[in-house]
Amino acid sequence: MNIERKLSHVEFLNREYNVSHLAYEREMAFFNSIKQGNIDEMRRLFKALNSEELGRLSDDNLRNLKYHLIITVAFITRYCIEGGMEMEIAYNLSDINVRNIDKCRSEDEIHMLHGEIVNDYTKRMHDIRKENLYPKAITICLDYIYDNLHTKITLEKLSKVTGLSSTYLSKLFHKEVGITISGYITQKRVKAAENMLKYSEYSIIEIAEYLCFGTESHFIQVFKKHVGYTPGYYRAKFFRVK
Repeated sequence: MNIERKLSHVEFLNREYNVSHLAYEREMAFFNSIKQGNIDEMRRLFKALNSEELGRLSDDNLRNLKYHLIITVAFITRYCIEGGMEMEIAYNLSDINVRNIDKCRSEDEIHMLHGEIVNDYTKRMHDIRKENLYPKAITICLDYIYDNLHTKITLEKLSKVTGLSSTYLSKLFHKEVGITISGYITQKRVKAAENMLKYSEYSIIEIAEYLCFGTESHFIQVFKKHVGYTPGYYRAKFFRVK
């Protein structure tokens, strides 16, 4: 019971000062920068594994760092697959990296390997994105959508940032991406919601509000249509399942 009281107190403080929100957002932004092959952004968001924000997974310092790096590799692997890396390549890289982590005999080796792994994945994703280039206006549009899923995205705003008329942008987007702009935005928001349901503590209504679904009922309806489950069932089934 004492542990439960302490846990409730910590969660209350985190909510009051937005601690978990900021940590979650930064972490997701870091993984997304790797997925996008954005080397500069990845380096800006990069944090060493000895950051005080990391939890303790083992009383042994070296083993604790190894566990955290293995978890990092698992997340990066899934983000890279979503970003276009072939699944077999992604999982083979993961296996290689986990074996290399296991071989480390010092904390310095772990820190060095951490940087090497993150740089390698980011550069690979950068090359993949170069091989699958959309027209510049569409790339700008996709990046804007990706960075603004938590705000209201309008066709007029996308038209302004791309410098194209709304009509032409709509036609070009559908031609290049194979889906309407609104459909694409919904897909990305649903995907973001999946991640938040799996890996964050936010309630369903908080996720719905954060991702601009309007109402909780609308979020539930859209999520079930795309995923096949209600958000509540999805969280119960997949919460923190690696």
